[in-house]
Amino acid sequence: MTESVELWWARRQWSKGTPVPYAVGRYRGDWERYPVLIRQYHPDLNHGIVLSQVPPAADVYLLWECDAGHRFVATPDEQRSRPGGTRRRSAWCPDCAAGAVPRRIRRPEPDAGVHTCGHARDPRRIENDPDDDRCYLCRRLDRSGLSREALVTLAAPGSRVAVSAENGTAGRYSWQCAEGHPAYQATIEKILGGRRCPVCRHAAGGAALVPAGEAFLSRWAPRAASAAEPELKRRIGDRLDVDLGMNAVRVATPFYSHLEVWPDIVLPELRVAIEYDTVGRHGLEHVGPREASDRRKDRLLRAVGWEVVRVRCGKLLPIGPYDVSAGGVTDAVVDRIVERLEEIRGALFVSAYLR
Repeated sequence: MTESVELWWARRQWSKGTPVPYAVGRYRGDWERYPVLIRQYHPDLNHGIVLSQVPPAADVYLLWECDAGHRFVATPDEQRSRPGGTRRRSAWCPDCAAGAVPRRIRRPEPDAGVHTCGHARDPRRIENDPDDDRCYLCRRLDRSGLSREALVTLAAPGSRVAVSAENGTAGRYSWQCAEGHPAYQATIEKILGGRRCPVCRHAAGGAALVPAGEAFLSRWAPRAASAAEPELKRRIGDRLDVDLGMNAVRVATPFYSHLEVWPDIVLPELRVAIEYDTVGRHGLEHVGPREASDRRKDRLLRAVGWEVVRVRCGKLLPIGPYDVSAGGVTDAVVDRIVERLEEIRGALFVSAYLR
């Protein structure tokens, strides 16, 4: 049961029989990866207990204060997981995050209930025909020359498609292609307009043309997040005679909406991916949920015969057996990467690619 920091600390004093159940600095290694949280935590707001005395898994309410002065209560786990999918610094504070989201202009809600045809009520009309009382969707289907059964086959031509209404979301449905990729959400209007399975659509751009475990050049790969990644690639190219022109690896299981992953550096001859990880400008990268995403990405690569070497900068701890801790891009870091490659593929094999 989650409790206040005063009660939590008093109970730990009683159970451990000491006035200081957790020494200062005991959990510093767990918190130093989160510089934003270190700034948000103030001992004077939490019964004089410093952050390095709080276990990351403690079920306790702590009081935090963001850089803008907002105060809010959250457990250590809630606060470490707060960034989610956004990259804004405001994600670390619930008040700042709410203020950063633009207000949506909502159109009038459709009438409650459904038409006699079974479709949800929608006040929009396509034609100014007072004698035609059909619903908006029925008119749209009629103009497209499609029956309900024909519509169901649109998500994957020639296959059966699961279509089910989402509770509480009028007009939205779950669609799943014949390949069994994760279901995606879309209105019937979007399907009529050409919306298809995002995994299949992205794979058609390159991943579907190569077997699982193959490296290739993908048009979906993002640009380098910082100047450090190209510099690391250049230094590795000076040491190893390998093809550094690939930017993606085909995986067997979808990674979000793609059948490919994009390591920072791809070594196809060695079947090794190299990642350069920092917490980023706002302390959001590679921590919390993003660390879980990194672990999933590594599992997908290992499942198709690849290995991963992550260069973990700053206070980021290693998450894989071959990770390298570093403070930046240096020749010494490249030497350690080469050592890891020799551990993975063997010194004799790697020496064949040394310049």
